Amino acid sequence: METRVLHEIPPLAEHDFMYVADRHKTEFNYPIHSHNVCELNFVENAAGCRRVVGDSSETVGEYDLVLITGPELEHMWEQGECHSDDIHEITIQFQLDYNDPNSPFITNPLSSIRKLCQRAQRGLAFPLQAIMRVYPMIMGLSSINEGFYASRELLTILYELSKCDGARELASSAFAKVSVESDSRRVLKVKTFIDSHYRDEIRLQQVADLVSMAPSAFSRFFKLRTGKSMNEYIVDVRLGHAARQLIDTTDSVAEVCYMCGFNTLSNFNRLFKKRKGCSPTEFREKYRKTKVIV
Repeated sequence: METRVLHEIPPLAEHDFMYVADRHKTEFNYPIHSHNVCELNFVENAAGCRRVVGDSSETVGEYDLVLITGPELEHMWEQGECHSDDIHEITIQFQLDYNDPNSPFITNPLSSIRKLCQRAQRGLAFPLQAIMRVYPMIMGLSSINEGFYASRELLTILYELSKCDGARELASSAFAKVSVESDSRRVLKVKTFIDSHYRDEIRLQQVADLVSMAPSAFSRFFKLRTGKSMNEYIVDVRLGHAARQLIDTTDSVAEVCYMCGFNTLSNFNRLFKKRKGCSPTEFREKYRKTKVIV
């Protein structure tokens, strides 16, 4: 079996804040991995490469910028259809306790960075407009020798990104093992209920009653707030849990299927391939790895 990296030990000592690796290379050859520090990864001139973050797999364009703050969220960039012989990659790893209630990030001036990092527990991909906004700062970060000014520049980058629209969460909340969130109390109540009962049959009337709405009105409300129908959202939650189980357990595909609330194996296989781009078996094989530390 091919060896895959499960857990990377970053080159950061206990009291270090950040580490920057600015490199040009001809190929992506680092296997799928995770680590217990935050990471902002920038890639340019690598159109066609495949980015994997959790249970998300996407082909990227000329520019790609992703923030990952989930301590055990697996990720990698692999060659895919990229034919560039000058891939430029800048990886910034840093230690930031954004959830500490006693940290400065709970205060108003820095709260947007905290919210950004909380969203990035699932991996956060930024649109081109946001990338271009911070591009000069990212390009110059590795040349700043004074630690204080380099740290200030990174916080400025994070702040600017926190003010940009269009950033997308990549991994499902179920796969990344993070709590569901919503600005709407009704939507949050429904999401929490679904996340706790995804193994069971969930009916529209049952969920509508939960928030004291008629089924038709609730359907419109939920789609408007989430961009998905209730059934689509339930399928996404079930597939996220299924993807996590395929990696973390040795349960058969059929066992995973039924434990995650799907009624038939054929339907599970069809939906999984449609949403993830590969079969459950292929997904497991891509993630299969030996636990090694680098």
